[in-house]
Amino acid sequence: MARGVRGGLGLARVAVVVRAGAAPLWWAGVFAAGVGAAAPGFTGRRIGIMAGAALFVVAAAVVACARRRRYAALARSAVRAGRHDVLQDRAVSVRVWRRGHRWWLLLAFVAALAGSFAVPTAGGLLLAGAGAGLRLKAAWIGRLERAEDALLWVRVDWLAADGGRPAGKAVKGYRSTGIAAGDAAPGGARRRTAALV
Repeated sequence: MARGVRGGLGLARVAVVVRAGAAPLWWAGVFAAGVGAAAPGFTGRRIGIMAGAALFVVAAAVVACARRRRYAALARSAVRAGRHDVLQDRAVSVRVWRRGHRWWLLLAFVAALAGSFAVPTAGGLLLAGAGAGLRLKAAWIGRLERAEDALLWVRVDWLAADGGRPAGKAVKGYRSTGIAAGDAAPGGARRRTAALV
């Protein structure tokens, strides 16, 4: 639900949503590439690995750089979150995104696995590159957050309306909070708490 207590809005961290697909894509890609390496395929392993390495770099660069202007524009125009807005936990944001995209993730894995029998490792490394690109994009958002000393949040209803894309057409703007808000650090990683002495 978009509305929280006393009319507040439900908000999810932008960087957390971006990072949510990184680990599934990375590990599915690594597994598919490992399976593909065991089969010679149509091209042979050497060509397959070289093609896969190129696809990894291209996929990581494209995903990391995609829509940066849009993210930057939304970040610049972010308004302060209201006192009654509800900040979604990191684990909840990740779970919601992965649940909503589970079939796409499965199809991507199957396609990468099948492609590995034609061009060994290539499909898997392409998938892993997309995961690495999402991690790089989240890290870039983290640098924006540190530079502005503010965390970026997106309304969950706008997020749901645009298929979980935090910079999609349905997203009209971001909200911001202090750097210590929520349970995720800048960039969307799990916030590290100081050890008790």
